[in-house]
Amino acid sequence: MKRSLLAAFGGLAVALTLGMGEIRTAQAQEVTQLRWATSAVGSAGHRAKVALMAMLNREMPDYFITVLPTPGALATVRGYATEQFDGYYGADIAFQELAADSGRFRGFRDQMRREPVQSFWAYTMEVGLGVRAADIDRFDRWGDLQGRPVFTGPAPWDVRAALERAMGTVEVGHRYVEVDLGLVSPSLSGGTIDAFVIYSTGEASPAPWVIEAILSTDVKALNPSADELARLEAAGVEMVRVPAEVFQSDMGVDEVVLAPFFYGFHVGLEVSEEDVYRMLNVIEANADELARSDAAFRQIRDGMVEIQRRGVAASVNAVKVHPGLARYLRENGAWNEDWNDRIAGS
Repeated sequence: MKRSLLAAFGGLAVALTLGMGEIRTAQAQEVTQLRWATSAVGSAGHRAKVALMAMLNREMPDYFITVLPTPGALATVRGYATEQFDGYYGADIAFQELAADSGRFRGFRDQMRREPVQSFWAYTMEVGLGVRAADIDRFDRWGDLQGRPVFTGPAPWDVRAALERAMGTVEVGHRYVEVDLGLVSPSLSGGTIDAFVIYSTGEASPAPWVIEAILSTDVKALNPSADELARLEAAGVEMVRVPAEVFQSDMGVDEVVLAPFFYGFHVGLEVSEEDVYRMLNVIEANADELARSDAAFRQIRDGMVEIQRRGVAASVNAVKVHPGLARYLRENGAWNEDWNDRIAGS
């Protein structure tokens, strides 16, 4: 009798153990893995994506996000389009080049397996120029760099494309010199380059390598002249004024004049409308925490809906809008009905 009861209880225990194992396996199977690519370690994009991932993994347990650093945001857009990644780090300027089959994306469309879409705009990134403090009396405007060696950023990076676009608008025919990020300071002090790109994220947070270069060498900001500003604005290139203290050094001016563009962490139609809509609301609800983790996110803390609207407006003609983002903007009264035919999948 005892042996029979022990056998029965033993069988029940095994069944319960197997059942719990099946439940745990089923729960594990319900978690969606997202391989979300971003820029290189040490970049503003990598730092911001790590903070965003930590929050989303906690608040959306049905997803597990891994951050994949790449040589730059360009590589993430290409990787998504060729089905290497599930998420990517895309800027309005990259989407415009992709749509036009120009610049860094010339000839790439033949390799694409799927079209990127826009789903979450994280912040603006603002680009400008820094020069040696010893040379600030020689350079009064961007045009003074005509023919001079300038590092506008790593060749594939969007910051370079954005700065080159702005400098090209005022016809600054500089000579581009490629420099390793860790060698910007000695390259500037040694005369290999006369100027380099300085930039902030969210008008508040410079990239770590930019701060390192500024603190290692006496650098001053080179702002465009009043005439150059007028030409930039007439051409539709928006400019912003960022307090110089953002760069943690005496930049020789009270405000650094920079050209902004929009950056976002995007997913495609493989992530449902409901989940992207939910993700955007989770980000909005945790915007204070994100801004504490990285000052780049202060723009979504101060105006999540507005930064989404501005990002869409800047790129809607180049790349379609994820239906989850369209729903979020519509429910917050920020959707433009002229964009209806730009909703992806519709």
